[in-house]
Amino acid sequence: MTGPLLTRKVHDALLAAARAGGATVECSLDLERTRVTVSVDFDGWAFAGQRFTHLTRCKDRTIYHWTGSEFEPVARFTTSLTKLVPTDWGPPTFEIDGIKMLPTARVSPYADAERKVALIEPRGKRILDTCGGLGYFAAHCLRGHAKEVASYEKSADVLWLRSLNPWSPSTAPPLTLTNADAVVAVAALPGDSFDAALHDPPRFGIAGELYSQSFYGELARVLKRGAPLFHYTGAPNSVSAGRDLVDEVSQRLRLAGFKTVPNLDGVLARKK
Repeated sequence: MTGPLLTRKVHDALLAAARAGGATVECSLDLERTRVTVSVDFDGWAFAGQRFTHLTRCKDRTIYHWTGSEFEPVARFTTSLTKLVPTDWGPPTFEIDGIKMLPTARVSPYADAERKVALIEPRGKRILDTCGGLGYFAAHCLRGHAKEVASYEKSADVLWLRSLNPWSPSTAPPLTLTNADAVVAVAALPGDSFDAALHDPPRFGIAGELYSQSFYGELARVLKRGAPLFHYTGAPNSVSAGRDLVDEVSQRLRLAGFKTVPNLDGVLARKK
């Protein structure tokens, strides 16, 4: 992260302090990782020896980053609108064309990743992370003392969001992060080379290939015997467009050579 991050909540706190005549205000400029004291007045605010003016407009559900000359939304539009979105918890989620990619209604997306990673017991393991996203799975693998984490993320725009997100882990050994399509990347990996895997694909309607029988076969091929796999599917016991995704995923994983059981909002599998 190269500069302060602003949200509507922080911007409003800065303005409120200025209007009340206060000289300083305590707030977070890194999405609640830390808190700092900022000098503030009617025209703007100062932090780390640099002066900033108040934004003329600060939208809700938007995170702004400092470009070196101005604040701009942490969002990109190439083939789709990819946007970092604040949460009440601190760690942000992200959206692609308005579709939220991480759960935030009842739990922090960071804490949600922690409990899912715990299911595969990362300590000492070489872990495959097929859809890296903001890196929350990888972060908790590292905190859980994984031996190695090989993470793949197809979207260059998501990787850019990740570079500005203070909750995303640094890319350094034992974490490797590759900008690649997981379907292609996993097919090129050697067999029996991972002790565990995490699979957090986008929804079926936009990434059906990541739910395919052939891809599950590749996951089984690269995992060692007995290796656990957590596969995110979405809310348990839900049926969308007449489909029971948990049941479909479980059936395909079993055909690929896994034992399966529903767990949290996904399927916990183990290679036979």
